[in-house]
Amino acid sequence: MIPVQGYAGRCVAVLGLGRSGLATCHALAAGGALPLAWDDSPDARARAEAEGVALHDLSRADWSQVAALVSSPGIAHLYPEPNRHIAAALAAGVPVDNDIGLFFRSFATADTMAMDQPPKVVAVTGSNGKSTTTALIHHILTALGRPCQMAGNIGTGVLSITPPVEGEVVVLELSSYQTELARALTPDIAVFTNLSPDHLDRHGGMGGYFAAKRRLFAEGGPDRAVIGVDEPEGLFMAGQLAEAAEDARVIRISSGQKLAGPGWNIFARKGFLAEYRAGRQVASIDLRAMPGLPGAHNHQNACAAYAVARSLGAAPRVIEDAMASFTGLPHRSQLVAEAGGVRYINDSKATNADSAAKALQAFERIRWIAGGLGKDGGITALAQHLDRVTKAYLIGHSARDFALQLGEHPHEVCDTIEQATARAMAEAQTGDTVLLAPAAASFDQFPDFEARGSAFIAAVQAGLGRT
Repeated sequence: MIPVQGYAGRCVAVLGLGRSGLATCHALAAGGALPLAWDDSPDARARAEAEGVALHDLSRADWSQVAALVSSPGIAHLYPEPNRHIAAALAAGVPVDNDIGLFFRSFATADTMAMDQPPKVVAVTGSNGKSTTTALIHHILTALGRPCQMAGNIGTGVLSITPPVEGEVVVLELSSYQTELARALTPDIAVFTNLSPDHLDRHGGMGGYFAAKRRLFAEGGPDRAVIGVDEPEGLFMAGQLAEAAEDARVIRISSGQKLAGPGWNIFARKGFLAEYRAGRQVASIDLRAMPGLPGAHNHQNACAAYAVARSLGAAPRVIEDAMASFTGLPHRSQLVAEAGGVRYINDSKATNADSAAKALQAFERIRWIAGGLGKDGGITALAQHLDRVTKAYLIGHSARDFALQLGEHPHEVCDTIEQATARAMAEAQTGDTVLLAPAAASFDQFPDFEARGSAFIAAVQAGLGRT
């Protein structure tokens, strides 16, 4: 646990008692603060009481006695409209923060700063690839024997990690919900993978969404920034952060285009990762045979992780060996099975059209399972990738909308993931890939994308007669 600094003897309201909220309560108490915990959900309140967290109804709070309000990431504080408790705190002039802000406020202590090699924080944000990039960085550093922890939007809550030891690296995955509200953002290395439309209602549009991501760099002031420049926003931000074209504090990364110039550039083309510094190639890695990193989108993730590892002093060949042993993450281009010449891939994390496009580009002769709670635009943007799709099997709330958008392309409305998987398996031929890449949220039929992915795995195993 990371005890929260700066609030000893003061009341701090905590809104939202999920994983991060409960961890915040315990970390505040460990730092001597008095947490006032609340959640509008009776179930969440019951779980908190079972953990010994005292509840305080924030609708009755005396805000003049509260030093700060700490909100969980999923609670809206501005768009589409502020939560009523957050609105009351803001009206009373009470600062609003989140657990990420508390973490950066509390991570550095007198003990850590006295170490010969103080611990470092790597923070990863972007629209797609955050989780894989974060896990790959953690995997590489662990393989190199360096102490490392992974937290944030993946794995452990940031305040629940073990206090770091000398030379340790903490790798955080940060969503736009987390970067937007945090009052402190001070990573040593910050990574921006890419940007595509997502969560636009929460951020008041694309500009607000980009601004939330950009805060990690503009306000965080990292010692080194790793920036994906395949979209205009990333290219713009890299230009803003660099003092000159040769400024090596900014590492530009790309998947699909060669990056030129006198700076520090890392890119992947045709399955090969190349590192250039001062206009000269210094390293190359063959990514094609790495089973945990299929497709161009994962090659971008590899570029980002490689850049971080190089920034921390690792040699190219050592990084390559570590990458080769990376098996990937569950529900992210996960190879579930291969039988009868057919591959079964679980990419349930592909919850929007852009991430689904990356999955479709990674395979050929696809029997595509898609659908769920569709987002703005549905799958119209995926028309250019349908030449790889033999047939689509549509599920969930958006199944019929997706069917209309597919037009004459072969498709079948199956409603449930079990029906869709069974139909795809029955029709699959040698050389086909049965791919779950929903291009939609899961909340119509499942509590989260993990549950949806697990249902697909179970359906594949049942179809293959496995348990």
